[in-house]
Amino acid sequence: MAKRLFSGIQPSGNLHIGNYLGAIKQWVELQDENDAIFCVVDLHAITVPQEPEDLRKKTLEIVKIYLAAGIDPKKCILFVQSHVKEHAELGWVLGTLSRMAELERMTQFKDKAQKGGASESGVGLFTYPILMAADILLYDTNIVPVGKDQMQHIELARDLAQRFNARFGETFVIPEGKLSKEGNNIMGLDDPMKKMSKSASSEYNYIALTDDAETVKKKIKKAVTDSGSEIVYSDEKPALKNLINIYTLLSGESIEDIQKKYVGKGYGDFKTDLAEVVVNFLTPFQERLQNISDDDALAVLKAGAEKARALAEAKMKTVRAKVGFLE
Repeated sequence: MAKRLFSGIQPSGNLHIGNYLGAIKQWVELQDENDAIFCVVDLHAITVPQEPEDLRKKTLEIVKIYLAAGIDPKKCILFVQSHVKEHAELGWVLGTLSRMAELERMTQFKDKAQKGGASESGVGLFTYPILMAADILLYDTNIVPVGKDQMQHIELARDLAQRFNARFGETFVIPEGKLSKEGNNIMGLDDPMKKMSKSASSEYNYIALTDDAETVKKKIKKAVTDSGSEIVYSDEKPALKNLINIYTLLSGESIEDIQKKYVGKGYGDFKTDLAEVVVNFLTPFQERLQNISDDDALAVLKAGAEKARALAEAKMKTVRAKVGFLE
């Protein structure tokens, strides 16, 4: 029997190849073997200030990127979080079982609060992990593909599910986080010690999924490398290791074959070929993206919300009865 998989992504523009390799590529592969649900988490997005028109625009852009990347609405459910009100409702119920100390330990909140000032941070940013737990538990999720920085949130979801089950009887499936390997850690082209980020101060940190061929070549040419010139995959060469990860994940060639290919060659040859690999991936992706209209995306979301709503309503009916709400 196929396992239920749930994952979501915030509607922030300028997605890069790190987002694709760390999440979306994995989802495309997982949708073939699992009962997959993918969600654009716009409720999470408003934990920081958003311009309403920009949020609507970015939400549609993300959906188009999903579709262009190979997410297939015939194989999965694809919808927007705010279209299914049960996410917020379950979030409130789980919030009553959550403890302040648990949320205060969340490293993502600490990091974001430090950047913006803890006293100025909204309550939504603090309770974000509870809503994430609701997203997951609402659909009896077995598997949650996430990055390392989100595993702490999966542990909270597991704890809340177990706590609810212990108090009110068996209700929620206990989810498992699933980490990818190389693709989970695509680092910045300008700093191999920090993850590739769309909010980086330099555009030379990332390759956007919408970058043209010349921009890609320029960014890869400027990418930092390590001392020496040998093309080897090693923790002692973090910058080169990162570039080889990108190469192998986009080309399908093994790390061993890539190393053999560049014996006796230097960084210049490797970077030239890597740029070609990236462009060969981005060109057909961008062509597919251009052919998806707003109306196409909205139709997918409407159909997806109807399917998600049916599952969410059934689960919340059970939850309401368990906690003692009147019908």
